[in-house]
Amino acid sequence: MTGLLGKVALVSGAGRGQGRSHALRLAQEGADVILIDICADISTIGYPMATEDELRETARMVRRLDRRAVIGVADVRKPEEVAAAVDRGLAELGHVDIVVANAGVLSYGFAWELSEQAWDDTVNTNLKGVWSLAKAAIPAMIERGAGGSIVITSSSAGLRGAPLMAHYVAAKHGLVGLARALAIELGEHGIRVNTVHPMGVDSSMSRDPQVAELFAKYPQLFGPLGESLLPKQGSLQPEEVSEIVAFLASDAARNVTGIQFPVDRGQTART
Repeated sequence: MTGLLGKVALVSGAGRGQGRSHALRLAQEGADVILIDICADISTIGYPMATEDELRETARMVRRLDRRAVIGVADVRKPEEVAAAVDRGLAELGHVDIVVANAGVLSYGFAWELSEQAWDDTVNTNLKGVWSLAKAAIPAMIERGAGGSIVITSSSAGLRGAPLMAHYVAAKHGLVGLARALAIELGEHGIRVNTVHPMGVDSSMSRDPQVAELFAKYPQLFGPLGESLLPKQGSLQPEEVSEIVAFLASDAARNVTGIQFPVDRGQTART
């Protein structure tokens, strides 16, 4: 598979989970990859973040596919760290054609009980972090003049409400607005911008013990939130989302920009 041969992809949250899966799928299609992750825990998040060893393992997996990989430890909440990591990737790989803004976190609580720190950590990672990544990569994409694709990981919670995660819902909805604005601004440069909206994906985030506890404690709040329209198929796997990311990154989606692409087995059709 060589649909992205000669392309360079920039992927955030690449240490494991969806980010690793997306990076490997793009590498399978021929892309070299710049891999970014925070590689440090966040105090308000109830599950561990990826480690630097996990980020290095993602790079090794990319290289085993005979593609180049550059890693950068960076907190997407801090634009200066992201810019430095992107600059290192550009120095080694020469350009960026594809941006997959995937880094995201989630904590829980009633909106009025969230601490300011919990709000800031989630919103700044999930929304500001996407802007930071775009800000660092877009000038080089425009200067190269070869177009490109930006794929932003939102959520099914970016298309509808969800309880006990108002900060996450707000940020994921915000990504839709950000993507639409970027799609308009970047259209003349041939750079497409789209959001992907997965349902809960099998990952460290979804395996946070708080999830099952909250569903059991507040069944009246969640209702049919987790129900799909398709027959039971088990948990959504990162690789299933990666197929859509690879499509949106490719020339097969050359006429697709400014859209919201659900990968949710029909969950949001209920809204």
